[in-house]
This record gives sequence, C-alpha cells and structure tokens, in this order.
Amino acid sequence: MSSRGTQKLLQGLRTAGSAPAGWIGSGLASRYCRLTGKLRSGSNRALSGSGSGRGSMNVFNREMKKRQKNWAAVLQNGHQYDYLRDEVGSRVADRVYDIARTFPLALDIGGGKSHIAEHLSKNVVERLFLTDISQQTLKVQRQSEIPTQRVLADEEFLPFRENTFDLVLSSLTLHWINDLPGGLRQIHQVLKPDGVFIGAMVGGETLYELRCSLQLAEMEREGGFSPHVSPYTAVTDLGNLLGQAGFTMLTV
Repeated sequence: MSSRGTQKLLQGLRTAGSAPAGWIGSGLASRYCRLTGKLRSGSNRALSGSGSGRGSMNVFNREMKKRQKNWAAVLQNGHQYDYLRDEVGSRVADRVYDIARTFPLALDIGGGKSHIAEHLSKNVVERLFLTDISQQTLKVQRQSEIPTQRVLADEEFLPFRENTFDLVLSSLTLHWINDLPGGLRQIHQVLKPDGVFIGAMVGGETLYELRCSLQLAEMEREGGFSPHVSPYTAVTDLGNLLGQAGFTMLTV
C-alpha cells in the first residue's frame, strides 16, 4: 500500500487524548510504528485493563484476557489448538461470499491470527483493518492476499470514526466483552449506512454439560456453587440486542 493510501486510512481513526495509545503494523509485518491518530480516551482505560469505564459491572478482566492471549500466541506448536477458530473463521468468510458485492474497506474485530482473512480474497475485500487486544497475537503472520493494517485495540473501545467501514467481521471474541450492547452500538457506528456486520460468538447453552457437572459437584461437596463457566448470551436475546444497536435485516 502506498504511503498516501495508508495516511488516508489512518484518517479514519478517532482523535482524542494527548498521546498515542495504540500500535499499528504495516501490512502483515511484525514491526510496529506509533499511531499518528490517537485513540479516544476510553481506549487508554481499556488497554490498561480497568474495564469498560461506564459504571457497569465487569464480568471479564480484560487485562487478564490480554495476558492469556499473549501467552497463547507464543506457545510452541500453538497452531495445533487453533482448529476451532479456523473452522469458525472459514464459516464467517463463507457468509461474506454469500453477499454479491465487493467491500473496499473491512474491519476484523479481535481478528488475532487472521482466522477469517486467510479465507477471503482481495476480489471480495480490497483492504482490511485487523484489531486485537494482544500485541503478541498481532505479530503472528498468516497467508493473506488482502492488504492488512493491524491495530492494537480492545474490542470494548473501537478507535475508529463513524461511517468508516463497508464491512465489519468478528469471530469468537464478542462473548468476552463486558458491555455487549455497547459493543454492538460501536460496530454499528463505525459502519457506513449500507455496511454489513457478520459475526460469530459463543452463546446459549455452550458447555452446558460442564456447567452442570461443576455445579453438581460443588453442591455435593460445599453445599452451594459459584459460576466457573463464562456467561453466554442466549440466541433469543441476540436479535433484540442487534435491533437496539440499530441493525436492520437481521439474521441470527
């Protein structure tokens, strides 16, 4: 990508605060340079792991999640454990191909190791921004023919201006954010009026057997139980959340 094209893309970043709060890579290179546009002030709190900053209860420790992803990214033979993300990423990509149009600029939220992008062609997505909370994960390079800019950013605070992207993608990451309604509203805001959002998240009765087994065992031994499995959003609630965020023509 030319320097002029890169600068044009960077103009889509929101500006706030007094110092850069993130990093961006050039293409798929592992070398990073400071963002010339500054993330909005909330991003500083998110990247430091202090939660959503909106007074809501934080179920997930975002700082701990970042540490987990950094640790997983440097595991030897870690790719052997990516089979689920690869499978879901390919299915999300299939949904993109179902739409008969080309997307000039797309955003992959929590894209990590490009589990979606590696299944897409530049004939469908011309340019891609890929974000993740983990810097180590962003350094992992996978084969992709789409010119990609990698941005270190928390999914809870998207550092982009409104009406920036033609397509927003997300695969297996939204179930770990504390404010899902707020996250969906942010996705709607960064999309252009005729933009498309395609995502996949863990939900409903996922790990139901494990949840029941832990509860029964703890009831027997302790006389009570506490949650050991992440709470997941029911499918019946997702449509309402998407509608409240402003999305139309919903398919869940």
